[in-house]
Amino acid sequence: MIVMENVVVEYSKFKLNCSLQVSKGMITGLVGENGAGKTTAFKALLGLTPLDSGTVTIDDISVDQLSSKDKEKIGTVLSDSFFNPVFTIKDINRLLKNFYQDYDETYFLTKCEQFNLPLKQKIKEFSTGMKAKLKTLTALSHQAQILILDEPTSGLDVSARYEILDMLQEYLDQYPDSCVLISSHISTDLERICDDIYYLKQGKVLLHEDTDVLLDMYGILKADETMTDKIDQDFLLYRKRTTYGYDYLTNQMPFYKENYPNLIIEKPSIDQILLMVMGGEEI
Repeated sequence: MIVMENVVVEYSKFKLNCSLQVSKGMITGLVGENGAGKTTAFKALLGLTPLDSGTVTIDDISVDQLSSKDKEKIGTVLSDSFFNPVFTIKDINRLLKNFYQDYDETYFLTKCEQFNLPLKQKIKEFSTGMKAKLKTLTALSHQAQILILDEPTSGLDVSARYEILDMLQEYLDQYPDSCVLISSHISTDLERICDDIYYLKQGKVLLHEDTDVLLDMYGILKADETMTDKIDQDFLLYRKRTTYGYDYLTNQMPFYKENYPNLIIEKPSIDQILLMVMGGEEI
């Protein structure tokens, strides 16, 4: 449903150069450290920043050719945009009814009540968690088929993050023909709900993999100096120098467990894989 192909966006000190795809019924994660290019990628997807080259299509339509009706199918959360802080939820409810033909007022107000969001209080008086929940609700309230969510859980405690993630999963269960692209620097959040994950560093995709494969097939080999020249290199992705030798990231952990029974092999978390990709040397 979303295809970004060889997209280049170049600033004076930064260059985005990446491709990605989000399919129907999928939740796709985009992870990377601050400054990796996640927000730039999202703005390129939404046509909010001009492309130097490459293409972006949503439902096979170029993003710059989307009609107003097409745009109503998209729900967004961007870190640097929201409603006027003096608005109340009642104000927002009224605006959303005017913005979207398929706006579900009952859903929106019911969810606000479930999250204890006061209808008459100004947004500027909301906590960080309350604002985050409200942002996400506005994206979900008009039966969007495509959700593009930039760091919707940033700055929240674990409980608030899980509430938002559960809400996204419930939404996709309700609308199985939809898709979600979500970014976060908290990789465990993405592990919880995403079908696949893209790792972005300095504007480039370094790794794209199904989440199940990351959790089941990836491993970190810990080799001392005597072993570094004896290990089969065919399935090694990255290496990182350590005090005892090298750590190696592989996407074929069973192969090395079978063929190197004396080698220390750890099953890594998503965070550990991320650290190897971010700080390691590609093989």
